[in-house]
Amino acid sequence: MHKVLVLYPEPIDPDHFRDYYVNKHLPLVAQWPGVLAWRYSFEVAAKQGDSPYFAIFEAEFADEAAYEAASASPQGQQLSADVANYATGGVVVVHYPVQNSTS
Repeated sequence: MHKVLVLYPEPIDPDHFRDYYVNKHLPLVAQWPGVLAWRYSFEVAAKQGDSPYFAIFEAEFADEAAYEAASASPQGQQLSADVANYATGGVVVVHYPVQNSTS
């Protein structure tokens, strides 16, 4: 399994972010080829102090090749280009293979 994690710092207009994200961006996510599951939250808390992030998104793919293919697809390119329409606080995107624990 391969995951992508998207961390969103506080945007200039949180209400616009929420509305746009739910009503316009997530429908694009639903069309992303190869995505096995995805989830998001606007309730991002830190163990101590304030969270540096306003929202979080994660998606799962079968493997890195599936993620790379999805990112390169027309839908993936559209998804990536759409981020500028709501993420005025910036964005941090990381992806990684998932290691299973045997303990």
